[in-house]
Amino acid sequence: MAERGALSLLSLLCLTFLYAATTVAKHVDKGTAAQPFSPFWFTVEPQDTLAVRGAPALLNCSAHSDAATPARVEWKKDGTFMSLVSDERRRVLPDGSLLITQVVHSKHNKPDEGTYQCVATIENLGSISSRTARLSVAGMPRFTSQPAPASVRLGDSQVMPCEVNPDLVPFTRWERDRQALEPGARLVQLPGGALLLSNASEADAGLYRCLVENVGPAKASDEALLQILPETGEERKLEFLMQPVATTKVVGASVLLPCVVTGYPAPYVRWMLGDKLLEESGGRVEVVGGGSLQINNLTEEDAGVYTCMADNGNATVEAQAQLTVQVPPQFAKRPANIYAHESMDIVFECEVTGSPAPTVKWVKNGDAVIPSDYFKIIKEHNLQVLGLVKSDEGFYQCLAENDAGNIQSSAQLIILEHGSGGVASAAGPTPSAPRDVVASLVSTRFIKLTWRPPAEPHGDELTYSVFYSQEGISRERVVNTSRPGEMQVTIQSLMPDTKYRFRVVAHNSNGQGESSAALRVATQAEVQVPGPAPNLQAVSNTPSSVSLSWDTPLTGNGEILTYKLYYTDKSLGSEQDVDIGGLSYTMTGLKKYTEYSFRVVAYNKHGPGVSTEDVTVRTLSDVPSAPPQNLTLEVQNSKSIMVRWQPPPPGAQNGDITGYKIRYRKGTRKSEAAETTGGTQLYQLIDGLERGTEYTFRVSAMTVNGTGPATEWTAAETFESDLDESRVPDIPSSLHVRPLVNSIVVSWTPPENQDIVVRGYTIGYGIGSPHAQTIKVDYKQRYYSIENLDPSSHYVITLKAFNNVGEGIPVYESAITRPQSVPDPTPMLPPVGVQASVLSHDTIKVTWADNSLPKNQKITDTRYYTVRWKTNIPANTKMKTANTTSLSYMVTGLKPNTLYEFSVMVTKGRRTSTWSMTAQGTTFETIPSSSPKDVTVVSKESKPRTIIVNWQPPSEANGKITGYIIYYSTDVNAEVHDWVIEPVVGNRLTHQIQDLTLDTTYYFKIQARNSKGMGPMSEAVQFRTPKTSNLPVKPGGSQPSPDNFGSPVGKPGMTGSGENHILVIVIIISVGAFTIIVVVVGAFLCTRRTTSHQKKKRAASKSSNGSHKYKGNSKDLKPPDLWIHHERLELKPMDKSPEPNPVMTDTPIPRTSQDITPADGGLESSAHLQQRRNSYRGHESEDSMSTLAGRRGMRPKMMMPFDAQPPQPVISAHPIHSLDNHHHHYHMGSLAPATRSYLYHQGSGQHPRPHACATPLSHLDRVDSTESVRNTPSSEPLPPATASSQASCPSELLADPEGSYHGSSTTEEEPSYASNLPPHRPAHPHPHAHPLKSFAVPAIPATSHATYESPALPSTPLLAQTGPPSHPHVVKTASIGTLGRTRTPMPVTVPNAPDVPETSKMLEDVDSSYEPDELTEEMAHLEGLMKDLNAITTAP
Repeated sequence: MAERGALSLLSLLCLTFLYAATTVAKHVDKGTAAQPFSPFWFTVEPQDTLAVRGAPALLNCSAHSDAATPARVEWKKDGTFMSLVSDERRRVLPDGSLLITQVVHSKHNKPDEGTYQCVATIENLGSISSRTARLSVAGMPRFTSQPAPASVRLGDSQVMPCEVNPDLVPFTRWERDRQALEPGARLVQLPGGALLLSNASEADAGLYRCLVENVGPAKASDEALLQILPETGEERKLEFLMQPVATTKVVGASVLLPCVVTGYPAPYVRWMLGDKLLEESGGRVEVVGGGSLQINNLTEEDAGVYTCMADNGNATVEAQAQLTVQVPPQFAKRPANIYAHESMDIVFECEVTGSPAPTVKWVKNGDAVIPSDYFKIIKEHNLQVLGLVKSDEGFYQCLAENDAGNIQSSAQLIILEHGSGGVASAAGPTPSAPRDVVASLVSTRFIKLTWRPPAEPHGDELTYSVFYSQEGISRERVVNTSRPGEMQVTIQSLMPDTKYRFRVVAHNSNGQGESSAALRVATQAEVQVPGPAPNLQAVSNTPSSVSLSWDTPLTGNGEILTYKLYYTDKSLGSEQDVDIGGLSYTMTGLKKYTEYSFRVVAYNKHGPGVSTEDVTVRTLSDVPSAPPQNLTLEVQNSKSIMVRWQPPPPGAQNGDITGYKIRYRKGTRKSEAAETTGGTQLYQLIDGLERGTEYTFRVSAMTVNGTGPATEWTAAETFESDLDESRVPDIPSSLHVRPLVNSIVVSWTPPENQDIVVRGYTIGYGIGSPHAQTIKVDYKQRYYSIENLDPSSHYVITLKAFNNVGEGIPVYESAITRPQSVPDPTPMLPPVGVQASVLSHDTIKVTWADNSLPKNQKITDTRYYTVRWKTNIPANTKMKTANTTSLSYMVTGLKPNTLYEFSVMVTKGRRTSTWSMTAQGTTFETIPSSSPKDVTVVSKESKPRTIIVNWQPPSEANGKITGYIIYYSTDVNAEVHDWVIEPVVGNRLTHQIQDLTLDTTYYFKIQARNSKGMGPMSEAVQFRTPKTSNLPVKPGGSQPSPDNFGSPVGKPGMTGSGENHILVIVIIISVGAFTIIVVVVGAFLCTRRTTSHQKKKRAASKSSNGSHKYKGNSKDLKPPDLWIHHERLELKPMDKSPEPNPVMTDTPIPRTSQDITPADGGLESSAHLQQRRNSYRGHESEDSMSTLAGRRGMRPKMMMPFDAQPPQPVISAHPIHSLDNHHHHYHMGSLAPATRSYLYHQGSGQHPRPHACATPLSHLDRVDSTESVRNTPSSEPLPPATASSQASCPSELLADPEGSYHGSSTTEEEPSYASNLPPHRPAHPHPHAHPLKSFAVPAIPATSHATYESPALPSTPLLAQTGPPSHPHVVKTASIGTLGRTRTPMPVTVPNAPDVPETSKMLEDVDSSYEPDELTEEMAHLEGLMKDLNAITTAP
């Protein structure tokens, strides 16, 4: 299919151009009115020019044209047209040249220097632009180096330096004794301006100077005397006076590569190009000035590495330099003039050569052509114009440029009118519009169109043209049918997912007919990526390059935009990549003899495709690039020397080492001998040598490719005679010591017996003992200086000679080092006023003052300051220090939110101060730089739709963590803004998420935040919810659904008791204030009648708390510190809050609030959850109020004294024994209202009404629930009040006996509030309850869900409850009111009943019912409460 499509496309393109050619031919044949091409080109173009300041400058430009009106020439400078209308200094001459009458140039004003280009324009035809030319202005002559007095020996060479501005070198000449010097074979002016004098003679002596002329006023350098000295005949080492340097020149220019060598005997200089000896040739290549290389008329073949070798028979020196030859751009094919019709596609061809490779840009009528969908650069430099329009007419220019120059060539495009060329319009009728144009096939990048013939063809052999354009773009393109009568065409090379507009036109012998109606079709979207590129091949061409090739992917799925080549050095393992535009690439710069793996990935608009398989190839080996290492010589005897070495470094071996070549010679003679070893042998014994002779050795490594570089020459001398080494050397004949203050100079003479081999000497020394330190020296050495000794100390020194047998007899000497003459310096004053100024999260500026400085605190001597700092952590004793010479220092790289201590000391010479007093500074916070760690997700037991997310704080919090954000989603690849967000306030490390979908995989990420912002997200953690819900069905009822939390359907204890509870309420209200008086009197009497049963209950209560799993909470069981103002009847806290008025807001948890759990059928008894509850207490302790007393101060503004309130207040004293709990928590933060902030009252009523009762806020503050649950008054109307009754709140507002409030539930960090309840029987609602049971909680009357929400007061979350509905438990409350007053209702918030601990005894008590003596027990309990109340009210 691909080949067939390509062939059809090719045929269509051919027919398109054929149609254009025949149309043009038709016009020409008929003697047409078609516009002829206009000859228009530049006869002269501007050239690079060096101008002189104050002198005139001329830039030539002239254009040729046959047009009636001559071309108008304008000039551009630095790409912008010049305005020369009122410019007196610059004007355009009649031929088009630009004349600058006086060049202006200064240090800060350079209006004339720049790049110039002339633009010629013919009206109604177009414009052409010339090449660009650089106008440089010669600077003021400045000598960066000048001739200096020198002396040179007869026949030797000398360089007289003279360096000027590089642009003025051509204007430099030399004088000797104020007479001009003519350069010649001996006198050569070097490229930088210096003068080279070779083969010096007596006549060369004199005063030399260089001059800069012809660029304004002449300027001369200093004069320097050159003296000629006679040759002494002494050998002088060869030295370079000047070496060749890397040079870049243009083809056709000349170059001088300097090489000046001095020495005696006079050296002979040869040149090599690469590895071939360079021969002088006919004046083009010659050696001048005794060794420098002059090459004229440079060609490309002259480029390469040139080596200058100088040899005088005793030594050889050489130097190398690279010569780069640049070739200006040249046209291999120029663009040609083109005739074309509108909607056609054309190509301007342009082929250029040059070195470096030229860059090509296209210009139309003087303006740059910007590549787009319709102007494309193809085949490197050709310009393709698609869908011609009339405005495309004009002159197109191909401009090529590289470092060596720039050129341009132009061509003209003329758009022909349809029917132009003298064709008579009355020749005959043209076809009507083709009918029924439809897109029969639509793909991502092509559309096939079909149609029916016109209704009025007016001929037989009809041809068709399809015009199409992208929707919203007016530029049309055309495709013609391949043969007459064909009524279908396939439009190729379209863009995927793009709307196009098509119309079809028929042609007969009379011309083009009517157009069909426009058809709009959109190509299909392309989402596929390319397949693998087949036939990937890799071949190593050189030791450092690999050539790769591959084919186009069989399934490209659209245009391949690029290929990415991945390559890996197998020795390192790190993969790198490079982008490639074609189907082959040569990877250079690789390591020699190294294994690499390659793979290719094709990219289209949708991204990377399928990767190829890895192809492995090893680069070729090469000669080693480094010499062997650690060459050592051991003189064995008078005729042999052992040579040892190590291989070259592994990265420089460049292949398998096949052997080593050892070259050696006598002294510095030229003649060498050589020996070769095997690949792994790292030593060689060289024997057959002469006695008492010095030999030099060097070693080089070999691979199959050749021999690498050799080591430096290393010398060793054979023994005069074969000495004895069968015994140790004798004692050294003498030892002398010379003590100094901190050193002792030791000198000695060798043993008297010279026939025993001495390989070296061992020196031992120490205070009082010579064995503390040991040093070994060479056998040739006769003295040594022992350094770093203490003054005024007695040292013992020993000296022993040694050889391979062992050490000889030592000789001893002692010496006392000289005393320290300089007294100890007095310490300096420490810096004062040290201050640490925090600048950022990691920077603190430390400043100080120095009292030893003058008042202006200006440092004029060499003193410096040392700043030291460390974190203020007791365990951290590591100090960091820094030196500075100013009175401040910027300490950077600190940890955020960390307290640092700083101190400073000053040092001047040998005097130092003590450390200053410390200054402290705490760096600012910054956003967390690491994510929360150890993220785990577990399912909540018995609640499969609820999960618990746990985590640990980030290791780099960079400040106090103020909260976390949990992101979760079912798609791990979803965008961040598509994840569900759960905020968590404070430093809590656990969170509940509810209402998840069963049998679904969720992904969780966590992000920490502090006061500065958000940190990075953790890695996604996956968790799958269970398949089914296994919640137990509650006894006597149904399992609540998440949408109807805890609807009390058929719960025990709810039936048949509502009327009794209402009766109790009516009795309480009826008795009124009289009951209070009776209660007070009864309480006084009951203090003497406490039954043994009541004592048991209190004992049991203490026992329960003592045995609870939260140890140490018994101190929390005291009753609340409440007292009552008799005058104002106000409950007040006894203690002060640590935070007088904290901000208490609600946590915004949308949809699935944490910590809200539907009431389930049983208590959470899982051991691991109980353990988890314990483990999280520590994390919550910082943000928790441990006791009720600590909570009471949280809302002082909510306490309402009666004299400041409307009449009829009702006060509720809330839980007595269970709420002084260590686990009451609160949240602080800026949080939005929750979504379900209602207190649900279960019942059957349908018409909710506001409750006519109110109480001040409870002393209990919010528990750790993030969903706000606000008080909702009961909808049940109050019983009528009488004169002796008081309005009391129905107690369903105060507690939930059925566990039906689900505003919040306990979580892992909130242990059950019932954990501290004494195990007495709870006050169940009962038909026979005592009339005074207002201190307990009556049953809830049947009510509907109340929806009234008070806007007047902040909401307070309820205490959490997860107790089973079948076992109601309540909080006992007391209602105290006043008589004869009425007041407006005010809703209040009250806590839920706490949980009951899961002990068997408690469960027994919960499950039990009231006994027949229930009333007696309740009255006994009431007596205890009245006693406490009496004690409070009668207290002085």
